Amino acid sequence: MADSSSREGAHHGSADILEWIAKTHAPHDAALDRAYRAHETDGLPAIQVGPSEGKLLHLLARMIGAKRIVEIGTLGGYSAIWLARALPPDGRLYTLEREPRHAEVARRNLDAAGVGDRVTILVGDARENLRELAAEGPFCMVFVDADKGSYPEYGRFAAAHVREGGLLVGDNAFLFGDLLHPQEETAAAMRAFHQEMRKSFDSVCVPTPDGLVVGIKIS
Repeated sequence: MADSSSREGAHHGSADILEWIAKTHAPHDAALDRAYRAHETDGLPAIQVGPSEGKLLHLLARMIGAKRIVEIGTLGGYSAIWLARALPPDGRLYTLEREPRHAEVARRNLDAAGVGDRVTILVGDARENLRELAAEGPFCMVFVDADKGSYPEYGRFAAAHVREGGLLVGDNAFLFGDLLHPQEETAAAMRAFHQEMRKSFDSVCVPTPDGLVVGIKIS
């Protein structure tokens, strides 16, 4: 009965349950906690991934033995810490951030977490930076959590520059409940991201609160 209700759109993860799950499976140390609370301490938007999603990114990167990762959308560096901690000592995370102030906060948080030496922050328009970054590929994993209207372009970058067996992960795949809006341009872009992803990735959309699409490169 619970499975049936879930398929019909019911959600059983209350705030208390989600908090308990996060503390149990994705506990924070001081550095993660600082980055997670950057909206309180540094005035950044409160739009970072949750602890469970951060831990999932970490595990996915470890599962494929990722050595070179691209993150599109740094914010305060919270998800970047999870990803960088999954890398071997000679690994590299390239994280792209449009806002210089966000990048400054992220750099402090990454250094405090002890992973600053394996993270390159590229500031500016992500599409321009990706064109230059392409020469550093192929990459093991691309994580997208940035401007939603550009997801199709970010997906095409991943399709072209992720190695076979590598991963593409995109957050906010439900577009805050507007994914199926018939007239919204951003909704059309997000649907295109879902559809185009299937051309090069064997994919699934995990029904996290915001939707997390995960695909493994097949061609």
